[in-house]
Amino acid sequence: MDTGDGGSRGPASNRAGGPGAGGPGPRHSRSSGDDVAGAADSRHESAEERADRNWAELLQELRVTQMGVQILTGFLLTLPFQQRFGELDDTQRTIYLCLVVLSVLATGLLVAPVSLHRLLFRKHLKMRLVTSADRLARVGLVVLALVVAGTVLLIFDVVVGPAAAVIAAVGALVLFALLWVALPLELMRRARSADR
Repeated sequence: MDTGDGGSRGPASNRAGGPGAGGPGPRHSRSSGDDVAGAADSRHESAEERADRNWAELLQELRVTQMGVQILTGFLLTLPFQQRFGELDDTQRTIYLCLVVLSVLATGLLVAPVSLHRLLFRKHLKMRLVTSADRLARVGLVVLALVVAGTVLLIFDVVVGPAAAVIAAVGALVLFALLWVALPLELMRRARSADR
């Protein structure tokens, strides 16, 4: 079966160290590029199979973030055509332009893995593709958090005032930091403690 990057897989007995592979039993291939998180698991899979699985999981995650950032970018791009846009002061217009730039940057970062896959298709570089796509996704999430917080800042500034806008934007950033950074780190810490 085609792996999507030029490799092919034989029967399970051939790739798991069975009779057709000349090995006595299941073998575990490890590499520095497998499992983006770097943690080994108990699956009996080759490095290529692990890279395929990691790539599929990463694509599922990217689909969610891509939809969100595309909707947000579309919203920002339509704002100048709204009647109240002319009422924005210079500071608010500057914030808006910064948000447009960040939103386009987030879109580029989160869609880049798809372009990478097209260019590296059948080049036998799946593990490098997974590693690069993971880094792009991480940076893209940081930029996306800034875009969302900045959008909250702009909306609250227009509707309520600058003081409430700063509080709301900081609150959004704290929320993202807790859910996207602190929570995963805490889960990793608990998992390591349970393994000891």
